[in-house]
Amino acid sequence: MAQDSTYAPLPQSVLFCCDHNSVRSPMAEGIMKKLYGKQCYIQSVGVKNDLEIDGFAVAVCAEMGVELSRHRSRSFDEMEDWGDDLSSFDLVLALSPASQRRALDLTRFYHLDVEYWPILDPTGLGESREARLDSYRKTRDQIMNKLVSRFGPASV
Repeated sequence: MAQDSTYAPLPQSVLFCCDHNSVRSPMAEGIMKKLYGKQCYIQSVGVKNDLEIDGFAVAVCAEMGVELSRHRSRSFDEMEDWGDDLSSFDLVLALSPASQRRALDLTRFYHLDVEYWPILDPTGLGESREARLDSYRKTRDQIMNKLVSRFGPASV
């Protein structure tokens, strides 16, 4: 499918990163895979790997047909241990300031684009279950809007 020239070309590989790889970056990975299918290799990592996938993130992504329940969180260090070389990615999209710093530090020797997308961290927001879900939906929708404005409408 030909891409509209008003959007950036879809890279061959994208790495999303955030603090724990439990909310924002797995949401972004899943949503991008849903939007653009197998046209692009997509992964996600965190600065740390100390949390499992967040249940609220799983729930709000399931509302749009994105499966996250099998996601296993991993850190930058684990990614490299498992054989994913950072230099093999065309674009790193950092969704938190800490992950942007880590990505820039790790990529200083590579010719690799690192972009910072200030995406809302919904953890801890909202008093009730519904209020918390609304915060996670805002994050999900913010990610979706950033992807579509950067790469165009879904192509699968």
